[in-house]
Amino acid sequence: MKAGFTEVQRFRQWWILAPLLFFTAWIGYGLFGQLSGGEPFGNKPLSDQGAVLFLAGWLIFLYFFLMYLELRTEIGEKGISVRFRGLSSKRFAWEDIQQTEMVTYRFVGYGLRLLTPYGTVYNVGGNQGLVIRLKSGKRYLIGTQKPDALKASLAALGKPPGPSDKTSQP
Repeated sequence: MKAGFTEVQRFRQWWILAPLLFFTAWIGYGLFGQLSGGEPFGNKPLSDQGAVLFLAGWLIFLYFFLMYLELRTEIGEKGISVRFRGLSSKRFAWEDIQQTEMVTYRFVGYGLRLLTPYGTVYNVGGNQGLVIRLKSGKRYLIGTQKPDALKASLAALGKPPGPSDKTSQP
């Protein structure tokens, strides 16, 4: 799909990153003390091998969360594509779309959210997004950090979003 608009978003909120990095440092500190000084970490410490495996698993999770997991939105001549790498992807052809609408919404959670008042939600942060209503009746909300560029891209393709730019109640 030749894209007129592309946005890639990742989880970068400080209040999400701070606990993850703190936990990583804490585990690393404990593991270092256990392996180098022979000082067990915690009341019921893991074996050295178990602690190393736990840290390796944690670092793999952290890599997945910080580097691999991303929300990619593309809008082009054929339609709209949204991909939450590692979780889900969806393509919407223009002929299947009844209406698009830019909205400012209340907190809907982060990640891939199912069964919300907005339908399926793809969101990494913020409170602005594109609501897609399909002819089949299904609804989707795609969060964006670039609402003006997204709206301009839709207009340039001759598919301007619907009338609502207000806070939306689903």
